[in-house]
Amino acid sequence: MSDSSPARPTAPVLDVWCELQCPDCRTALDDLRALRARYGDRLELRLRHFPLEKHKHAFAAAQAAEEALEQGQGWAYVEAVLSRVEELDRRGEPFLVEVAGELGLDAGEFDTALIDGRHILIVDADQAEGKAIGVTGTPTYVIGGERLDGGKSQEGLRERIEEIADRLLADGV
Repeated sequence: MSDSSPARPTAPVLDVWCELQCPDCRTALDDLRALRARYGDRLELRLRHFPLEKHKHAFAAAQAAEEALEQGQGWAYVEAVLSRVEELDRRGEPFLVEVAGELGLDAGEFDTALIDGRHILIVDADQAEGKAIGVTGTPTYVIGGERLDGGKSQEGLRERIEEIADRLLADGV
């Protein structure tokens, strides 16, 4: 069967390479909220995991974020965990399960997901892709084929992302 209706253009994608135990990623939340407010569904924000070895709970937190995404509250969970990075540092996996319960998610399923490792391959794939494209720290953004590193400084990054997003939207990408 043929569909002659014009194809709906897809939204430009902003890959956000993030780590949920990273204070710099917490700081970047304000920029991400501003981008969501400005663009809505015209810009797809996509969480990509890049757990850093120096943070012992980052890998589990990435898996938990995937479970939250599966349960329909990925970004809400990411924001809730990032807003309490110090607590994640102190409490680890029990904290991740507790946050799920606070958001009304199935905390038991979170606990099971962290035990059975059902999301490990997603986290591993993100981390491998990040390394392959030169991600070395978080947050790092990729939009329109351009990598923007926020791990050292986030100054001017939102403006640069907006410039690229505006250009992509004007070009119909």
